[in-house]
Amino acid sequence: MENAHEKILILDFGGQYTQLIARRVRELHVYSEIVPWNIPAETVRNDLPAGIILSGGPSSVKDEDAPFCDREIFELGVPVLGICYGMQLLASLLGGNVAKAEEREYGPVTVRRTALSKLLENIWSESVCWMSHTWQVTECPPSFRRTAESRNCRIAAMENEGKRLYGVQFHPEVTHTEEGETLLENFLFRICGCKADWTMEDYIGTAVRQIRQAAGETGRILLALSGGVDSAVAASLIREAVGDRLTCVFVDHGLLRKGESEQVCSVFSELFPVSFVRVDAAERFFRDLKGVSDPEQKRHIIGRDFIEVFREEAEKLGKFDAFAQGTIYPDVIESGQSTNASVIKSHHNVGGLPAELGFRELIEPLRMLFKDEVRALGETLGLPAELVRRQPFPGPGLAIRVIGEVTPEKVRIVRESDAVFREEIAKAGLQKDLSQYFTVLTDVKSVGVMGDERTYDYTVALRAVTTDDFMTADWAKLPYELITHVSGRIVSEVPGVNRVVLDVTPKPPASIEWE
Repeated sequence: MENAHEKILILDFGGQYTQLIARRVRELHVYSEIVPWNIPAETVRNDLPAGIILSGGPSSVKDEDAPFCDREIFELGVPVLGICYGMQLLASLLGGNVAKAEEREYGPVTVRRTALSKLLENIWSESVCWMSHTWQVTECPPSFRRTAESRNCRIAAMENEGKRLYGVQFHPEVTHTEEGETLLENFLFRICGCKADWTMEDYIGTAVRQIRQAAGETGRILLALSGGVDSAVAASLIREAVGDRLTCVFVDHGLLRKGESEQVCSVFSELFPVSFVRVDAAERFFRDLKGVSDPEQKRHIIGRDFIEVFREEAEKLGKFDAFAQGTIYPDVIESGQSTNASVIKSHHNVGGLPAELGFRELIEPLRMLFKDEVRALGETLGLPAELVRRQPFPGPGLAIRVIGEVTPEKVRIVRESDAVFREEIAKAGLQKDLSQYFTVLTDVKSVGVMGDERTYDYTVALRAVTTDDFMTADWAKLPYELITHVSGRIVSEVPGVNRVVLDVTPKPPASIEWE
């Protein structure tokens, strides 16, 4: 994305946290841009950044096909910070040594500073950092010195202050690293000399220009509107760019939360008026999902049906030049579409637009943003708080909150139980404290006793998490009284349920959704 301000270039080696690095930099009001790891040094020189960050990644520098950046990157005269794999790469390319650790480090680890350093300035002599590595630097390159260590990693940080080259084995970008923000501030402001002058208004201006360029002077855009935060903000941003040349198509697949279809129609036809079309496709989706239990197969079926419905609607509505959707970065990274990233789960709105749809352009103006950035963007665009602050809802809807085969009856159970849970969270005033909360209909039936009679009904799971980036999350410690009350209401008011359990697993190792 073009930007007149100084920028930090992030070379992506496929790490799960690559976009999180960009997000942390932007939070500090410095523009950041992610580029492939193999970008030529000459290309970087032609648009010289204030600094460069080498991301982590799943590879080892000892692998035969390991991604190695252009060595000339380190001769450009701009500061470089290597994180995890980025540090090992820095060491390997400049004459140091990397070897498999005798004992791997995963999770919070105490790191001790061993020397004074601009990068580690104002950081405690001992600090908890997030480690995730099997390999580590065992010997610094010539002219580098060790600046930090952990119990199992003798060189947890290193630097060549004269050339402004730095490496850390831990991840300063994750919230679990206690003083990660201070370290990034040191790199951006003390070492790179950045001015912190990038804002969301800048993002809007650049995105609007890009949308106009993609659509052309007269191009019409068809937006896949799910009714969630992401597609709503995308709609607002695109409308800002092309006005009434935007048409929003809302596909009601019958898998939305209670009352949500009606709310979406009201918001986008009255509160936020755009050219709006609702398609009732519930029967089609349930028919195609019949007998399907595998979560990936569910997602693919839903994605395929979405595409088919949009194709049909586009043909009815006339010629469109571009297709738009509210893809955000967690969708992309979990789908394995970042360079070298591992696939966690597929998303129906990720992966590019199939050519058979006949659109000239695919527009995804939020693709580089995290959820909290999308919300901030929506507020800056003037969208109502009740729309912008809604909790995330997956594109495949309740289909992935029904474990096993999806049927209208199972969707009814999860929809009604979810409504009870959300209602009680609202009554308790906890909406702002929770990032996401919902119920899951497990594929487990168990024996119960209700009204002195034996029952054999489903188990519903409660899921509530707190997170600021949706890449990592912790389970929310809800009051016992609230859990008890919610459980009682669900069992009493939702036919087909006789047991309620609470999911207390963080992400990782679990994902936030069950499927």
